[in-house]
Amino acid sequence: MTSRRLLLAGASAALLGAALPSRAQSAWPNPLIPQRADPQILRHGEWYYLMATVPEYDRLELRRARSITGLATAEPRVVWRMHDSGPMSRHIWAPELHFLDGRWFIYFSAGEAREPWKIRLWALENASPDPMQGEWRERGRIKTRWETFTLDATVFEHRGQRYMAWAQTDPAQKNHSTDIYLSRMASPTALEGPQLRLSRPEYAWEKVRHRVNEAPTVLIHGGRVFISYSAAGTGAEYCLGLLWADENADLLDAGSWRKSPGPVFVSSPENGIYGPGHNSFITEPDGQVLTIFHARNYRDIVGDPLKDTGRATRVQPLNFTADGMPDFGLPLKEKP
Repeated sequence: MTSRRLLLAGASAALLGAALPSRAQSAWPNPLIPQRADPQILRHGEWYYLMATVPEYDRLELRRARSITGLATAEPRVVWRMHDSGPMSRHIWAPELHFLDGRWFIYFSAGEAREPWKIRLWALENASPDPMQGEWRERGRIKTRWETFTLDATVFEHRGQRYMAWAQTDPAQKNHSTDIYLSRMASPTALEGPQLRLSRPEYAWEKVRHRVNEAPTVLIHGGRVFISYSAAGTGAEYCLGLLWADENADLLDAGSWRKSPGPVFVSSPENGIYGPGHNSFITEPDGQVLTIFHARNYRDIVGDPLKDTGRATRVQPLNFTADGMPDFGLPLKEKP
């Protein structure tokens, strides 16, 4: 995908990069859960499930409730803990829960005690109908094209085909940047066919502190497939970008995708919320789309933002513009 095509294709989305007025306060506590980053909410049957990164980076927690509000006080169950050494022994990040082929899967990122930044994608599986019960078995690593820094997997299905999107470092770049990739899945734990690069950091707002495109998440809505992703470092500069394709397009053709030239969700000093990112989407039974994300209620951080535990899980409505594009607005002010 060339820069010229991105600029032309992103013309209709240029307004998304501008500040938009915030909407009315949401119906949920804000923040929903303190000290939980990289959040994902999944609705399955009558239950809502939440997974997120814990500040200790050492375990996977799962909680559920009959409502999103109930997740705030739901008792989390520790479903897995990191190993003492070897693979999956450091930096347990960004878990996601999925129900595939009648079984439950958790995808997450993990490093090693001796090489904390040797981060790869891993999977757990549970055959129990109730993911809060049963045994979570390690299914090994999700193998991608390269042996490089890899994280933030998400899975979605579209027109009878299952896909995985993730972030990874291209060894040819000779730096520590991360790009967004997409591939078909042969099974819940294996990829097949070409692995398409959807986006790489190219705009200034994607390169603040670090050159980062990460944390893809998918929303299929109004005849389009949208992928939002997080960009830049993990401080107040953290923000969301947006990719989209027509729902009838070949998703593994780079020419099918367009990219917004500006960020679509950014810090709001006026609302006191900073570094919104690593979001997920959920569509309620009444059709309302919600975005779930993390952000801090302060801008300045001493030291490495990754060691700061102030990222909190937040939920707010997602609106759409007249031409069907997502309108994230601004992160809302906190309320009890």
